[in-house]
Amino acid sequence: MKRKMKMALSLMLALVFVFATACGNSNNEGGNNTKTPETTNATNEPPAEPMTIRFASGNNPNWDDMQSDIGKFIKEKTGITIKPEFLVDNGDETLALMVATDEYPDLVVPGVATNKMVDAGALLDLRPLIEEHAPNIKKVYGEYYNRLRWSKDDDAIYTLSLTGVDHTYFDSGSGFQLQHQVLEAAGYPEIKTVKDYEAAIKTYLEKNPTTADGQPNIGLSLNGGEWQILISVTNPAFLATGAPDNGEFFINEETYEAIMHYQRPEEREYFRWLNHMNDIGLLDPESFIQKYDQYKAKIASGRVLGLIDQQWDYNQAESALKAEGKFASTYARFPVTLNETYQDHSFQGTGYLPALGIAITKDAQDPVRLIKFLDYLASDEGQVLLNWGIEGKHYNMVDGKRVIPAELLEQKTNDNNTFVKTTGIGNYNISARYGDGVKDPSGNYYTTTFPEQIQAAYSEEDKKTLKAYGATTYKDLWPSDDAFPERKYGAAWTLPFDSTSEANVIKQKTEDIMKKRIPEAILAKPEDFDKIYDQFLKDLEDAGVAKMNEELTKMVKDRVELWSE
Repeated sequence: MKRKMKMALSLMLALVFVFATACGNSNNEGGNNTKTPETTNATNEPPAEPMTIRFASGNNPNWDDMQSDIGKFIKEKTGITIKPEFLVDNGDETLALMVATDEYPDLVVPGVATNKMVDAGALLDLRPLIEEHAPNIKKVYGEYYNRLRWSKDDDAIYTLSLTGVDHTYFDSGSGFQLQHQVLEAAGYPEIKTVKDYEAAIKTYLEKNPTTADGQPNIGLSLNGGEWQILISVTNPAFLATGAPDNGEFFINEETYEAIMHYQRPEEREYFRWLNHMNDIGLLDPESFIQKYDQYKAKIASGRVLGLIDQQWDYNQAESALKAEGKFASTYARFPVTLNETYQDHSFQGTGYLPALGIAITKDAQDPVRLIKFLDYLASDEGQVLLNWGIEGKHYNMVDGKRVIPAELLEQKTNDNNTFVKTTGIGNYNISARYGDGVKDPSGNYYTTTFPEQIQAAYSEEDKKTLKAYGATTYKDLWPSDDAFPERKYGAAWTLPFDSTSEANVIKQKTEDIMKKRIPEAILAKPEDFDKIYDQFLKDLEDAGVAKMNEELTKMVKDRVELWSE
């Protein structure tokens, strides 16, 4: 049976919110500066034939209907009009319906349904199309091109990974978050352990039970009412106890043996700390029943002193605070651990990690035109367009360097929702792309995320906080990139089980058990915590967790062998 590639929910939802366009007719390498549509089409190339494309991807509240500057540019250049089909939640029902009816849009970001769509024969093998029509795509992936292949037994490429190639992390968007005003009031104390974090919240809340407008402050709120329980509640358990992100598993880095990460004794103690936070009234009692919109609304009100989340998950709410000038209520980020014996492994290397891909379906009107368009987006010209915009509108060339005008940079930083919707920058990243830190032939970065730009975009509150901790970016607070050895298997969350396997059935059972028992343990009376956690572990055993662990171990070892070829 073929091994299927399924994408982790965390990365899927992070990226599918960046909805994008599809299709086109250009296969040019492109230049380093992007001119206006009129200038671009004043060439020997014939105008593109008009065509409407159906594209299914995650919901994007900032989708611009191709009326933004970038949207108009792309439509002018390619002749393509997008008919979006937004998926709700993680798209399970909609994507399953596609498989059941055997009807598909032209392009799809299948995410968690990739396995099923490959099984159903819904996705085209992109390798022949790339080899004949897409030199830029091949160039971007470079030495990692064959990491796109499906498995040892299937050489096909069914999706183009949307993660940036040769990416360098210059900043951190993860960790434990605290409002700047909380830190300032405490004199910028050391924030390294959960005890440090707890103390800062408790001290501020005792002195400031309400906001300036009389609303009750909330110590710590978790986004645990929907699928983000994985991001805000359970993933932090392994990061706070010295393990990297392998999805629902912990991998022994020497033997590659896998266990479900909740089985680690260290993590029981992390959840015990959350139970303690609930017991002393610092945990939002609605953490496991609130909807995502409710969670964001609380943050946008300025009431939530602390978060444990990824910045992409709370960014919209934080942008709302910035738009209202409430910078003191925005968040600094720290690598908090259970105690000082652990180090946060968020940035332990994986090598290039193919994840969350875009696919051309068997029902696509014109696969060749689609791959040529995706190839244009992967060209130097396309990469500059998608990341920087149009020269003279969104950036200027100053002494050979691309520079974002001050007024646009301020909008991008403090009102990003409006910035994305009006410019379109960030709405069309759907092809092979370079990661942060990679430079184009002109010596400029392809993306706008690099140290100088990051620091320029920080608010004065960010700068004040970072200065207090002797840092220039938040990532400076994390262990250095070379602190840990690179994982030879990448990350286990990119190694899901065959959709028809017993292990996959067990995994669904264990996730359902987790979603019941973890909130129950956290919200229990402290004297009942161990009884509930013991029952949780027994429930996992009864569900067959040992068989699942054994299968994942084999998959990790196979990945090491595959990538070592």
